[in-house]
Amino acid sequence: MKYKNIKKARFISRPNRFIANIEIEGRCEVCHVKNTGRCKELLVENTEIFVQEFDYSKRRTKYDLISVYKEGRLINMDSQVPNKVFHEWVQKGYLFDNIKLIKPEYKYNNSRFDFYIEADNKKIFVEVKGVTLEENNAVLFPDAPTERGLKHINELSACLDEGYEAYVVFIIQMSDVLYFAPNYRTHKEFGDALTSANKRGVNILALECEVTENSIEAKKYVDVRL
Repeated sequence: MKYKNIKKARFISRPNRFIANIEIEGRCEVCHVKNTGRCKELLVENTEIFVQEFDYSKRRTKYDLISVYKEGRLINMDSQVPNKVFHEWVQKGYLFDNIKLIKPEYKYNNSRFDFYIEADNKKIFVEVKGVTLEENNAVLFPDAPTERGLKHINELSACLDEGYEAYVVFIIQMSDVLYFAPNYRTHKEFGDALTSANKRGVNILALECEVTENSIEAKKYVDVRL
């Protein structure tokens, strides 16, 4: 996944979850934040960030906040990108062979899963979650309670009873991490549901990414500790 028109800037403040005040090329601007999570450990005053510039006439803001440096590590915090990263990665044949169908945003009963895939005579549902929270080189999800995420885990478990395979794939939006774990401290119920789903047969994967100023790409598996 590559971005165009990336510019270096500095974070100033975040008046609400949708916008940030930034300094770019010697002036102050308002920037759209493509992540409604708290991200307090990332968005620290004077932190170096990278933003994507757009045609101002067609938008409320000229910039989107894409990535941020935290203690020397570049972290992509674009919450719209994990699905694109997974889609590119799975199309390269890293997870399934003989893929016949990849359908994003697939409705199933009362659910809508990120992907429905048919490969090797299997029918597969996949939920993708982006991970930006890092502590001591470990990465955790979620960074805030997520009832929506909990609902997805429980619904994936139910699919197994009808012969589907199910995956939860955590796209770690940074590199050089030690392992992934559920954030029990923030949302114990989500962690418990993930562990229970795994015991029932839901596959839990974590992939770290190579992140640059203008790109992000899934690179390798990371150990999952439930």
